[in-house]
Amino acid sequence: MLKPVVLVVGAHPDDEILGVGGTLARHVAEGHDVHALVLCEGLSLRYSESEHDFLTAEAKAAAKVVGFASLTLCGFPDQGLDRLSLIEIIAPIEEKIREIQPAIVYTHWKGDINRDHGLTYEATLVATRSKVPCVERVYAYETPSETECGIPYSFSPTHFVDVSKYLDIKLDAMRCYASQSPPAPHPRSIEHLRIRAEYWGQTMMMPAAEPFMLLRSYWR
Repeated sequence: MLKPVVLVVGAHPDDEILGVGGTLARHVAEGHDVHALVLCEGLSLRYSESEHDFLTAEAKAAAKVVGFASLTLCGFPDQGLDRLSLIEIIAPIEEKIREIQPAIVYTHWKGDINRDHGLTYEATLVATRSKVPCVERVYAYETPSETECGIPYSFSPTHFVDVSKYLDIKLDAMRCYASQSPPAPHPRSIEHLRIRAEYWGQTMMMPAAEPFMLLRSYWR
């Protein structure tokens, strides 16, 4: 039997850890090949182009902690996806799907206040439409500091993953993103990411969990 292949699509470096890091660590521990594709570089609004390398280094370090089989950084401009056609955004996702043939795909929730997140969601849905035979399930994840700011708040999880054995791996990966993890009480702080996982776990009688919305499920 072939190993299950998993793809996470994020708008910016750190989204892949914030939203689904514990679940991806569990996939790796269970023998699955996990690949990450990040569309934007995440820094152009705050730093000069010559300073972008440090976030690339952080992303690679985080990927190593979780155990990704590959990390693809597309380098689209931060907060610039709305200046591209949807076809341009879809293209690298489709290319990666053709390359790795994932059975499970994770992406952003459409209700996030960050426009790049919403466009990533739209592009992923097109790239995983029913004519793509390898894809069995597509899930949307929350992104702390973005999902809860959407008004009205519309993230209603339907799928929960027990990450109690893998939460420390997620937090260690997030520590690699030192530039993106402000101190508490910021929702992306290490302390609050732990509290958030414990909160979602308590709703499902688990020590710690990550929540998802099932977008598509195919039983072929």
